[in-house]
Amino acid sequence: MWSDVACPWCYIGKRRFERALAGFPHAGDVDVVWHSFQLDPGVPAGFAGSEVDYLVHRKGMTEPQVRQMIAHVARQAAGEGLEYDFDSLVVANTLAAHRLLHLAARRGRAGDVKEALLRAHFVEGRDVADPDVLVAIAAGAGLDPDEARGALDDAGLAAGVEADFAAARRIGVTGVPFFVLDGRYAVSGAQPPEVFREALDRAWGEAHPREAGAGDAAAACGPDGCTD
Repeated sequence: MWSDVACPWCYIGKRRFERALAGFPHAGDVDVVWHSFQLDPGVPAGFAGSEVDYLVHRKGMTEPQVRQMIAHVARQAAGEGLEYDFDSLVVANTLAAHRLLHLAARRGRAGDVKEALLRAHFVEGRDVADPDVLVAIAAGAGLDPDEARGALDDAGLAAGVEADFAAARRIGVTGVPFFVLDGRYAVSGAQPPEVFREALDRAWGEAHPREAGAGDAAAACGPDGCTD
């Protein structure tokens, strides 16, 4: 799964994929790999404004239009049991968070750290660009705090993040969440669970051999913003 910590549809898509996976009979044989993607690498450190301010500037929409858009996203999130708080959300550059995720993957804790980062950003109103916040998230997921702090400036981890960005460009990823199953099937957007289940069945069938599926593009986020 390619995704960004600052992508509201990525958290929703994560939940929908998890629901599909929970009902998949071969779930124990599925390895989930979290790949990095940045919607806006140019977000400045310490952005002075709200999420609404940022989106008005980034998308060229009016404030009422932005508020209507995020209200719709919040309703979709609520349907997955997620309580988004856009009023408290801290606009943040997510590059350091992606480096932390790569460390977590090395230690077998990527899923826990990914969940904690998304929750911190969209639900708890924490600054996921703040090193102290990132280290606390890492520690909460069982990582060594000192190693986590060092990861935020680690050249090797940075290279891994950049490799994910390059892989996304190579396969034509322009919006997230974006799922690739067994190198065979791509599912774009926060699709309904049944679409993910169909793709899982098809990928498993091709590998073993049997079955079919995938899906059309659904709600996702790209460099110019999110669609519904």
